[in-house]
Amino acid sequence: MTLSNLIPNLDDRHFQDIVDEAKKRIPHYCDEWTDHNVSDPGVTFIELFAWMTDMILYRVNQVPDRHYVKFMETMGIKLKSAIPAHVPVTFWLSAPQEGVMTIPAGTEVSSTQTETETPIVFTTNEDFQVTPPLFTAVVSRVATEKANEKRIVTHNKRLLDMGASNIGIFSTVPQVDDALYLGFENDLSHHILSIRVDCETAGGAGVIPNLPPYLWEVSTGKGDMDWQTCEVELDTSLGLNVSGRIELHLPHMDRSRIQDQNLYWLRLRVRAIGPTERQAGMLPYEVTPRIKQIAVASLGGTTECTHAQVITHELLGRSSSEPNQRFFLKHKPVLEARPDERLAVEEHSKLVPWQEVQDFADSGPEDRHYLLDHTSGEVRFGPAIRLRNGDIKRHGHIPPRNATIVFTRYRTGGGLMGNIETGILNTLKTAIPYIDRVLNRRAARGGLDAESLNEAMMRMPLMLRSRDRAMTASDFEFLTRQAWPEKVGRVRCLQPQPSDANPSVLPGQVYVLVVPQVKHKHRYIPSAQLRLTAAEIGRLADYLDERRLLTTRVYVREPIYRWVSVRVSAGVTPGMSEAEVERMILERLYQFLNPLTGGLDGQGWPFGRDLFVADVYQALQGMEGILFIRNVELYTSSPNGRRVDQPVESGMIDVVEHGVIASGYHDVNFVR
Repeated sequence: MTLSNLIPNLDDRHFQDIVDEAKKRIPHYCDEWTDHNVSDPGVTFIELFAWMTDMILYRVNQVPDRHYVKFMETMGIKLKSAIPAHVPVTFWLSAPQEGVMTIPAGTEVSSTQTETETPIVFTTNEDFQVTPPLFTAVVSRVATEKANEKRIVTHNKRLLDMGASNIGIFSTVPQVDDALYLGFENDLSHHILSIRVDCETAGGAGVIPNLPPYLWEVSTGKGDMDWQTCEVELDTSLGLNVSGRIELHLPHMDRSRIQDQNLYWLRLRVRAIGPTERQAGMLPYEVTPRIKQIAVASLGGTTECTHAQVITHELLGRSSSEPNQRFFLKHKPVLEARPDERLAVEEHSKLVPWQEVQDFADSGPEDRHYLLDHTSGEVRFGPAIRLRNGDIKRHGHIPPRNATIVFTRYRTGGGLMGNIETGILNTLKTAIPYIDRVLNRRAARGGLDAESLNEAMMRMPLMLRSRDRAMTASDFEFLTRQAWPEKVGRVRCLQPQPSDANPSVLPGQVYVLVVPQVKHKHRYIPSAQLRLTAAEIGRLADYLDERRLLTTRVYVREPIYRWVSVRVSAGVTPGMSEAEVERMILERLYQFLNPLTGGLDGQGWPFGRDLFVADVYQALQGMEGILFIRNVELYTSSPNGRRVDQPVESGMIDVVEHGVIASGYHDVNFVR
């Protein structure tokens, strides 16, 4: 039994208990009072005072909660501040510029302001420079007479600039992995690149003009596999069959060497046509497209933005030269400070920066330290403590009398409201010349509201148990959530024991399985959203590595996802819409067979638990609109959600200990 079940109420009487006790005492004090019904005025007074007494007893019983909160303050527990969402925002120029265009850090973009809704403001994290491309080289990779062998052909860049050329950019009959390479001397990472091509009309015969079999890619390393696909904004060349313009969003680029030229490369590569593309109508080139002229320009760029507003030089007040002074910022919550975001105090006619600390325990009398409560916006200076011998010890320097206190720069924002969808940020609030429009082409992610008091009270026992050190499985799970709460949706720690059956398992190996947080949990979740990048794994691993035992080896990874598709045959209750019932069934299946919200308890499908047909029946049983369920079939599916093979004959899909169920696409058939 937990201690909370053993804590007695200081007074367990309630309203009716007090009323009954008062009525029992009436004959003792006033025997002529015989009407004890609720209509009697005297009974009304009894109920009034009983209600007032009940309120007092309720407050008395809250004293243990107050003590709990005060104990949390003694232990240094603070409410976690809001976490801002992040999203890349694209800035388009009104026209290509000859010089470098700078989008400064702190540039504000927002959603459209309406009569009922205030705009959601994001700011750029760092300076972004839109630079004109230094286009210096053009080469092609074409097939040779030997099978599976390619050669490099260098084209005359000067003739292409003048429009006096007519080059075949691929092999005479284009082959898979033929490519045209455009080389640049400068880094164009995250730029919008405009490519104007003058093509021979209908030169690339055989393709569907709006579905050409090629990809635009940029070099991200030295190997032939280190290429990343570009997003195509516009392509009016009809598969390089007419003169037109191509606009590309370039990802991060790195230098690579092609034909002894160490440049930043953009390439147009002929892709293999798979069954899905062929079904969509994609056809191969019969002859190579021919290009007479190529011209490139920068149209803008994409930079990372944070859900925050920057407040600069906010005056807090003047110092009274007393210890333990407190001031409040005008805007809250306050986001975690960056190196250039701090408080300053006027000393000798100049502003001297002070340092934010977590507490004053190690602060000396000359240390310019202050505390900042990021949730309430409270700024506090050090106290003065009277020691046992009567001396006064100051923890932290006290600002001089009448000194001006200024917060030079801080950011406010964060919260769930920053997790906006694609296309919401469309207004430029900071005036920048030659910027035509802005837009977020991705949904914002990572925003969390400030921690509530109840959440902090639940966190307290886990914090006391781990003390920022990981020993048990629950310690690793708790610390992983603390390391990156906006990213970690679910975590499980496994500590396999060495045995003859598992000779590869060594003592002290710990595996931390992390399911990333996603915004839309109650629908089909694409496999890409359930994956962790190398950078994310490294960040979590570094955090846990600082808190592990010396003899422990920590491995952070994602679980093995067991992708499952379900086909349900059911009958609809008369009067119900089949479309509505289908929507409810699919919503229930995606919620139930889910690594984040699945399982009978809704806390995520249990790690290592097999899936049975009976589980699906149980999940759908009693749903509104379902008259009966005739049949349920389980299928394994691929990470793209499509069913594979035949239904599972055993009616069971097994899951390894480090695995979890995830939904593919489900089907609902109605039986009349």
